[in-house]
Amino acid sequence: MDKNIIIENTKIGFGEPCFIIAEVGLAHDGSLGSAHSYIDAVAKTGADAIKFQTHIANAESSDKELFRVKVFPQDTTRYDYWNRTAFSEQEWCGLKEHASEKGLIFLSSPFSIEAVKLLRKIGVSAWKIASGETNNILLLDEISQRKEPVFLSSGMSYVKELDASLELLKNQGVPVLLMQCTNRYPCPPEYLGLNMIQEYEKLFNVPIGFSDHSGEVASGIAAITLGAKALEVHITWHKDSFGPDVKASLTIEELSNLVSGVRLVEKALNNPINKDSLTDDMSDMRQLFTKGLFANCDIEKGDCIDKKHVASKKPCLGISVSEYEKVIGKVAKNHIKKGESITWEDLQ
Repeated sequence: MDKNIIIENTKIGFGEPCFIIAEVGLAHDGSLGSAHSYIDAVAKTGADAIKFQTHIANAESSDKELFRVKVFPQDTTRYDYWNRTAFSEQEWCGLKEHASEKGLIFLSSPFSIEAVKLLRKIGVSAWKIASGETNNILLLDEISQRKEPVFLSSGMSYVKELDASLELLKNQGVPVLLMQCTNRYPCPPEYLGLNMIQEYEKLFNVPIGFSDHSGEVASGIAAITLGAKALEVHITWHKDSFGPDVKASLTIEELSNLVSGVRLVEKALNNPINKDSLTDDMSDMRQLFTKGLFANCDIEKGDCIDKKHVASKKPCLGISVSEYEKVIGKVAKNHIKKGESITWEDLQ
């Protein structure tokens, strides 16, 4: 059975290029123009998808929900924040159409069943389940009804909880890619959990991705060398932007560097070398940069070669310096001028 997932004719998983998701989240801060601008910017980086978050305040939150990071002076509660930064169905539809026009797959994490229904209306083709929703059985059951592919975050879940959520989705015939994630913003290197990429693959036998909150390009590069089949990174206009996720985000330039770095590393990983064959191909380079044995003085015919007769110099035109010990004790067959390379034809 094929464990890979397919989104809009893009194959993701084993044997496929890493799928790179640029997570805008709520970095637009409720500005529709900013959201559209992010689409234009991400399209130029070579990323595969752009992702937002769909919050419907009265469907997911009470007015008592506190801020993780209180950075918005105009919002008393997160309920107020969700309301202020929300888009209408028509606006979401425009964002999806824009992303498609730019060659990006549009994704948005739903945080309620109502958000799932809204996103279905605009035609999303896959789902990213955020860390706080991984064990929301009602949400997963709703999403599983149409068997669209799911990126499932592991961020705040015990392994046994992940097992249960994966089992629910698999039993419904839903293709799943599990994302290793640690919910720290920014996430220090010692908490990234890169080891879980391979551990999850053994445990769950599904493709594994990496949702990164480090704010560093290197983390994503490391993840793909360990087998991550998808990468998700938060993005921001610049490191001094306003918002709770900025320190855990990459700039657009850094996202471009990540994409090009991933593609470079993939090409290297997909082209294993044979060291001896490659060295054969570098014979001209070896001759130029390695040293051979040269006459350190005039060597007369019949001389027994010893250490005083030889010097190592570039290029290696005759006998390699690595065969020095084989030369000592040999007899010169003819006269070798000082400064000339020594060949096996010169010796007996």
